[in-house]
Amino acid sequence: MRVEPHQFKAFLLDARLVTEKQFDKAQKRAEKTGQKVGDVLVSEGFITQGQLIKLEAYILGIPFVNLEKEIIPPEVLKIIPEPIARSHNIVAFRKKGQNLEVAMLDPEDLRTIEFIKKTANLKILPRLTTPKSIKNVLNQYQKTLEAEFGEIIKKEVKGIKPIKEEEMVEEKAELQKVAEELPVIRIVDTLLKHAILQRASDIHIEPGEKEIMVRYRIDGILREAMLLPKLVQSGIVARIKVLSNLKLDEHRLPQDGRFKVETEDYKYSIRVSILPIFNGEKIVMRLLAETAKAYTLEELGLRGEALEKVQDSLRKPVGMVLVTGPTGCGKTTTLYAMLEILNNPAINISTVEDPIEYRMPNINQTQVNPKIGLTFASGLRALVRQDPDILMVGEIRDKETASLAINAALTGHLVLSTLHTNTAAGTIPRLIEMGAEPFLISSTLNLILAQRLVRKLCPGKEKYTLKESELNILKKNCDVDKIFKIFKTERLIRPKASWKNIEFCRPKPSKECPDGYSGRIGIFETLPVTETIKELVVKRVSADQIEDQAKKEGMRTMVEDGFLKAIQGITSIEEVLRVIIE
Repeated sequence: MRVEPHQFKAFLLDARLVTEKQFDKAQKRAEKTGQKVGDVLVSEGFITQGQLIKLEAYILGIPFVNLEKEIIPPEVLKIIPEPIARSHNIVAFRKKGQNLEVAMLDPEDLRTIEFIKKTANLKILPRLTTPKSIKNVLNQYQKTLEAEFGEIIKKEVKGIKPIKEEEMVEEKAELQKVAEELPVIRIVDTLLKHAILQRASDIHIEPGEKEIMVRYRIDGILREAMLLPKLVQSGIVARIKVLSNLKLDEHRLPQDGRFKVETEDYKYSIRVSILPIFNGEKIVMRLLAETAKAYTLEELGLRGEALEKVQDSLRKPVGMVLVTGPTGCGKTTTLYAMLEILNNPAINISTVEDPIEYRMPNINQTQVNPKIGLTFASGLRALVRQDPDILMVGEIRDKETASLAINAALTGHLVLSTLHTNTAAGTIPRLIEMGAEPFLISSTLNLILAQRLVRKLCPGKEKYTLKESELNILKKNCDVDKIFKIFKTERLIRPKASWKNIEFCRPKPSKECPDGYSGRIGIFETLPVTETIKELVVKRVSADQIEDQAKKEGMRTMVEDGFLKAIQGITSIEEVLRVIIE
């Protein structure tokens, strides 16, 4: 199974993927370097890797498969041993009777196909695929750890010796020893690896009276992952303290630290918080992918008029843009998306953050370190002297930071920051409560963006219409008439439609999506600080009055934005209400 050069050229030209001149140039380079012509065409940017593989599949008469988002059953995956799969870029993905479909990158690798045929005693049906597909399936060899997780823990626990009460006096040396024991190291490594593969954002290790509960936060929801015997408690805590460079013999005070986890497949920064509770020490670890790229505002879920309002505010050379919401609602990610828009070699952008979640080129990022006195306030004070055009402050937590941020906006800078409030309108009373003067707020604030994260429905979702009882519940929690008018304005429903015949979607659990959801998207409300809003700010009116005025001026609330995403099948009504209704 080999693609002949003349055959390859004829098909490429016939498909108009390249010109004859481009092909000849690539062929000359391939002869010099010893590479394949196809690989040179990809490296030169004439065609994509996907186009190359699809063309080869077409010429050879081998079906092409895309496995970039496929979940392979463990029993099928294990037919080809992991070392063989990794070294030869070949994976099993479907088995029907005695037929085994395998995806590969190299159609000329007949020896590997013959080897699998003999060892598995099955008929092998080769398929061509992309490197991304192979990588996705190879990662799933690790995912089979879920089934083996309990056995691993039980096996390793046997090697751990508990620390007796009378030994606690000399516990520092004893804990250091326990933390370096192989069983404890394997348990902590397994917990971390499993969490990363499950796309968890946080790991909670919570000691109970008789057991330790491990929970992962996945797509914003805490899920029980494992129950561990009490015996391993001191070892796990000690190991994580050693990794985070924390005091081993301190059990009465909270401690914060961080460490890194790095493999060929991923690179994570782990932020650690240890808190003394009744049954021991509770550990929460925040997982931050260092290889993650900043999203665009559109990818985050901003659409239409709301997106335009944000973009208009970012075009202004001075003032403040604030992103608000509770902890874990994606505020910092939104700020990074804004910085991505503003990032320009002609502009000096400086940030002070805790932690630095994404590394961004051409942006000067400073990490907060309260232990040495580098707080948001002191960092911001220093940044103002660095001749910046744009400043990003990770969070406004106190009066001093609020005052400095407002002054920076007054003195000719664009300031981006976050604040913990439930609504966009609630931001202004919160700033006043922090000691900011209303006339200064009205002079500097350009826009407030409030947000939440809702889970996205998996492709296998099912459609349904609302029952009378469900509609009555909606009427209690939101303005259904206004939402209906928005549906009509956006032309998402027929002219004669009613609530009873509008189709929404709900989750349909499957093997690939156990709860019917995968990934998250933002729902937003954008409040531009117009002249009328400024007048209300100076008068120190309530958040409700500011919100009423913003609605009159066209602001869509998070509930309304959530319902728009629900009718489009992106999320479900239940999910919108879960994150919005207090």
